[in-house]
Amino acid sequence: MRTLWLTLLLAAAAFGQQGPRVRIETSKGAFTMELFPDKAPQTVENFLRYVDLRYYDDTIFHRVIPKFVVQGGGFTPELNQKPTLPAVPIETKNGLTNDRGTVAMARDGRKDSATSQFFINLGDNETLNRSAHGYGYTVFGKVIEGMETVDAIANVQTSTRGPMKDVPILPVFLDKAYRVKEPKE
Repeated sequence: MRTLWLTLLLAAAAFGQQGPRVRIETSKGAFTMELFPDKAPQTVENFLRYVDLRYYDDTIFHRVIPKFVVQGGGFTPELNQKPTLPAVPIETKNGLTNDRGTVAMARDGRKDSATSQFFINLGDNETLNRSAHGYGYTVFGKVIEGMETVDAIANVQTSTRGPMKDVPILPVFLDKAYRVKEPKE
């Protein structure tokens, strides 16, 4: 009986813990995401480093594909790519999947190439998960407030600009990103 009580107490304590939260203010509204450092520690540390450096401020969401993803975190309004910090290792063996509202790191075709760009899943994107045939994309957080803002971003008109596809015709600005609450100790 004592073991059961202790197990329940520990489970309740773990349930109450939350990860760092980041607020993103955009030209379409704001949203808040909770990050999962217990599942993707290097990715969360990397993302928070960019937030603390104010790197994301005054950037745009440069890739918008309805029912798929909204992506930002690396381009100026003129579509110039910003310089980045070194890439972080992929952390897709963490049990998290690319479901609606989750936040994941974008990368190029190489396994360990994620730097600053992130995306928010607009649907359950099973094809972006780790599989026997691919590395997948590291999920490291989830939108916990303001998903209607993300959906508003997803509904903007897009076109092709130079080599880039799915670029909003009228820019969607990421005005600023900042921490809003530290995790409970």
